Amino acid sequence: MGVIVVPFRGTNGKRRLTEISGEAHDRVVLAMLADVLAATTAVARTVVVTSDPGGLRLARAAGAEVVADPGGGQGAAVAAALDTLPADETLVVNADVPCVAPDDLRALGAATPAGGIALVPSPDGRTNALGLATPPLFRPLYGPESAARFRAAAQELGVASTVAAIPNLEHDVDTRADLDRIQARAGRHTQSVLDELQVLR
Repeated sequence: MGVIVVPFRGTNGKRRLTEISGEAHDRVVLAMLADVLAATTAVARTVVVTSDPGGLRLARAAGAEVVADPGGGQGAAVAAALDTLPADETLVVNADVPCVAPDDLRALGAATPAGGIALVPSPDGRTNALGLATPPLFRPLYGPESAARFRAAAQELGVASTVAAIPNLEHDVDTRADLDRIQARAGRHTQSVLDELQVLR
């Protein structure tokens, strides 16, 4: 596996996680990033795209490289990292999938078609992770129903695409209900913060 890119907008990026506010909100968001980085750095070279001070500290502590977020949304952030990378297999993994484990990332890499794209949709049709045979296959298509748009883009490019069924990558956290759903499977950083803050009690 080549490189894993993790875009992180910062603690202000989780706007739908409104049921938790203030310092508690920020700590949960950063804990989820820490769990994602624990998995990615165990598997491959990791590049975090962020300009958030807390995200920068976590990335460096985890041994990840950092690319400054250029602004303009998640697509622009991912593109900024991919522009710095060699033409090798690359994974793109969102920062809000705290259940992810190294084997999930290996599974996504294995599911990526030769010369093509694999994707892991969220339950609402957005995209939580991508497997790219080479970085130039990426298109900045994030947002509502982006999973369908990524598949359509692959078809337009004339390359194979596949949907990878990887539950730990499918289950992202946007709301308190999402936290309730994943609480038993979240990584140790997220579990520790939730236990300390008693967010789910």
